[in-house]
Amino acid sequence: MLMEREQREQQPGRRTLLGAAALGAGAMALGGAGTATAAEAGAAGKPGPVRGLPVPTVIGHRGASGYRPEHTLGSYQLALDMGADIVEQDLVPTKDGHLVCRHENDITATTDVSAHPEFADRKTTKTVDGTKLTGWFTEDFTLAELKTLRAKERIPGTRQRNTLYDGRWEVPTFEEVLQWADREGRKRGRKVWLYVETKHPTYFRKLGLGLEERVAKLLRKYGRHKKDAALFLQSFEPSSIQRLRKLVDAPSVVLLSTMTSRPWDFVEANDPRTVADLVKPEGLKWIASYAQGIGPDLSVIIPRTPDGKLGTPTSVVKDAHAAGLVLHPYTMRNENTFLPADFRRGTDANAYGDAFGAFKAYFATGIDGIFSDNPDTALLAAADFRK
Repeated sequence: MLMEREQREQQPGRRTLLGAAALGAGAMALGGAGTATAAEAGAAGKPGPVRGLPVPTVIGHRGASGYRPEHTLGSYQLALDMGADIVEQDLVPTKDGHLVCRHENDITATTDVSAHPEFADRKTTKTVDGTKLTGWFTEDFTLAELKTLRAKERIPGTRQRNTLYDGRWEVPTFEEVLQWADREGRKRGRKVWLYVETKHPTYFRKLGLGLEERVAKLLRKYGRHKKDAALFLQSFEPSSIQRLRKLVDAPSVVLLSTMTSRPWDFVEANDPRTVADLVKPEGLKWIASYAQGIGPDLSVIIPRTPDGKLGTPTSVVKDAHAAGLVLHPYTMRNENTFLPADFRRGTDANAYGDAFGAFKAYFATGIDGIFSDNPDTALLAAADFRK
C-alpha cells in the first residue's frame, strides 16, 4: 500500500472558489463566516467552501522537489519564491516523538544515513502498511540523532542536477517549518499556506507515536487550528482526518490512491471499500460529512489507456463538486518518465516532455488545483485557466 504519489465541468475562466477575495488578503478561509457549508455548496452544484485561493491552485509538492531535494527548507523556500499558492509537508515522527518532514519514515533514499557508520546497526527490515522495507527509519532515531544527517536527492538518476544540493540542508521539523512560514508571512504581508499530511497514521499509533495529537498541539501553538487557517490537513487514511477534525477546525482533505486500492486503515478495520467506492456519490457524500475536499491520484480524474496515454475523464470532478468537495489531485512532474505517453517528447526518459499539454488536459476537467514538483511550470499552465 506504500504508493508513490506519481503519477468542474466548467469552462476555463478567471475563477476563485465561491467568489473568493484575492490571495494575499490574509483572510483566506475554508468554511468560515459568510461561506456556504459543504452541503449548501453541493446542493447548489458548486465547488466546496474554500475562500481566497486562486483556481486552479498550485501546490508545491514536497516544496519545489523538481529542483531541490524534497522536504527541505531549500525546497519549500524555492516553491514559495516561485509563487506556489501552497507548500506541502509530509510528517513522520522520531523516536522521541518529534514531527519531522519526510515523505516516508524510511530515510534511506532521502538522507545520507548510510554514510554514517555510527548508525549502521540501525538498518533493519520492517513492514509498513503491508510493504516490507529494508533501511533506516525515523522512529528509530531521536531528533538529535536525525539532525546529524543531511538531506539528499531521492531520485538522482532522473534529477541529476538536484544532487548539486545534496548535504546542504537538514531534515526539518514541522515546528521549524511553521516558524519559517510565519517569518515568510510577515515578510510578504500575507499568510503562507501549508498542506500537511499525516503519513502512515495507523502504523505509528500502534507504536505509541500517534500523529494527530502532535499535529494538533503544534497547530494550536502557531494559531493554525481554526477554520480560517491558511492550511490544509491531508491523509490517505480517512480515520486520521476524522480524528484531526475532533482536535482542530483547520480545513481537511482525504487523499485517494488508485481506483482499486484501499486506504490502509480500511484494510486494518476489514472495511472492504476501495477508492472506486469512495468516489461514487455515496462515498463522496460520506467524505463531505467530515472533510472539505479530496486529493485523488490523477488516474482517478483521467485514467490512462493500456498504452499509457490519457483516456476519457471520469465523472469524479462533477460528482465531488456536487457533494461540495474541492479536488486537488496529485502529482504532475515535467519529466517524460512521469508524463502520460501522449505527452512524452523524444527518447530520453529524464528529459522534459510536453508538460503544458498535460496540465491543460487535467485543468480542462475542472479540478480546483494540482500538486506539482515544478511550481513554476504549473503556475504558467494555470494562468491560462485563471483569466
